[in-house]
Amino acid sequence: MTAAIRAWAGRPARPPVACVGETMAALVPDPVAPLEEAARLGVRIAGAESNVAVYLADHGVPARWVSALGDDPFGRRILNEVAAAGVDVSGVRTDRHRPTGLLVKDPGTDSTRVHYYRRGSAASALTADVLNDDALRTAGLVHLSGITPALSPDCHGLVAALLEVPAAERPRPVSFDVNHRPALWPDGRAPDVLLGLARQADITFVGLDEAQALWGPGLTDAAAVRALLPQPRVLVVKDGGRAATAFDGDRTHTVPAPRVAVVEPVGAGDAFAAGFLAGLLRGEDTVRALRLGHLTAGAALRVTGDHGPLPDPARLAALLDAGDAEWEGHHVSRSANG
Repeated sequence: MTAAIRAWAGRPARPPVACVGETMAALVPDPVAPLEEAARLGVRIAGAESNVAVYLADHGVPARWVSALGDDPFGRRILNEVAAAGVDVSGVRTDRHRPTGLLVKDPGTDSTRVHYYRRGSAASALTADVLNDDALRTAGLVHLSGITPALSPDCHGLVAALLEVPAAERPRPVSFDVNHRPALWPDGRAPDVLLGLARQADITFVGLDEAQALWGPGLTDAAAVRALLPQPRVLVVKDGGRAATAFDGDRTHTVPAPRVAVVEPVGAGDAFAAGFLAGLLRGEDTVRALRLGHLTAGAALRVTGDHGPLPDPARLAALLDAGDAEWEGHHVSRSANG
């Protein structure tokens, strides 16, 4: 665990984690059906960084979401929902000239397609001047994802500016989830851009399949990914529903994922990142942080939306304390929510 995170965990008045990135309104067939057959669309919200902020708040970690929204009904709805989840939204700007981004889900038999309408959105116009806002300057940790640099050159500049400061000189650690979305990178720049950003973060999250798609099938295991990304103080490699491995300095820890009755995988990666960060920031060791990541991801996997309810605190505590055999036998059943 980084010294900066230990210092954060030991402070009586803990500064918030600032999660920077776009959140969109999401139109979803309700009930679930192919879009061309749907008679009704429900309105939800969708955003990787706000997902992380909401789950951090669920875990009792002060969280702040930093972004921009249009001055429109979708923007106001998003702001109200994120604030209602206990997240500080004082760092969200209102752009009166650009709209809130929108996505539409098209559920299919084998997968769900997503249609994005985010070009020219309010959040895509964010620039590196955000670094001067109190929302970031007073944060204890900043969380970013690889979605943001794909939105526009200005957004890429914002992320690059946060990460270009050498780790030893940063006023706060930076967490980065690679979160590769191929549709956002039609020009083929994703492998080089995301590799450079992932190497600069203090804490980096990446899926094994994601790393293979970006940087080659030769990355057959977590150790190979670590060899490619030796720079982050903490690297977490997620191997789907099988396990997650954390490289913390020169130590390596692998924790198998509990079995989950999956309803929809959307949002699980964000939930895992939030659970892992919450564990570190609460002073847990790396193995317990990985467990908390898995348990938080399970909450997302059990519902059709991005956010599902966590197990009650007593159950969470029992599972974090469980022996290896009990942990590996744990099964997360389907939720009635969603």
